[in-house]
Amino acid sequence: MSELVEIVDSLENKISKLLHKIELLQQTNLNLEKELLVVKNEKNDTINSLTAWEEKYNALKLANSMLGSNTNKTEAKLKINTLIRELDHCIAQLSE
Repeated sequence: MSELVEIVDSLENKISKLLHKIELLQQTNLNLEKELLVVKNEKNDTINSLTAWEEKYNALKLANSMLGSNTNKTEAKLKINTLIRELDHCIAQLSE
């Protein structure tokens, strides 16, 4: 009978330890999920910032080429032609 009591006590002790480990793992998991959310938000902010800087850079390149810079004249001409085509398309849609 005392062996049975020892086995039950041992099982209770092991179950208690497992429950404690489960609680610790759940807390760790929760912390990792919060950290992941923060990192995802930072990534999105970085991507948005990068996109904004790329747009500014392209606008600056276009402005420089329109001011007479020889390095990007063909790119500026292509951009102007694209804008003209878009305007023509808009005008055609408004005419209908």
